[in-house]
Amino acid sequence: MSYSISTLLLCNLHDVFGENDAARRQRAGDEIYADDCVFYDGIGKNVYRGRDEIVRVAGVIRATHPDFRYQPLADPVEAGNGGRVEWVSGRPGEAPEYAGTDFIIARDGRIAAVYLFSDKLP
Repeated sequence: MSYSISTLLLCNLHDVFGENDAARRQRAGDEIYADDCVFYDGIGKNVYRGRDEIVRVAGVIRATHPDFRYQPLADPVEAGNGGRVEWVSGRPGEAPEYAGTDFIIARDGRIAAVYLFSDKLP
């Protein structure tokens, strides 16, 4: 299946990195990531290669804050085959604890590369 860049950004944020259930996280990753997708973690300075490895590390990250929710600050922005979404995360009903920006490169309606950047809280 092929998805818009905006849909890919939001699915990456909510359905993979924001998902507590491992089986649902894997299904979402299988849908939105290219087989050879690469995740550049600008916070931890790591590079993860391949759909399964990205889904695995998303679960590891999620386990550190399972009750947090990612909230986009605005609609995703698209340009060519790329796009970005700025977001905050924290416990629902409380002030956000951190912020970031996800930037993706899409190929054939799937994510080919994800870049995570840490941002200052708004």
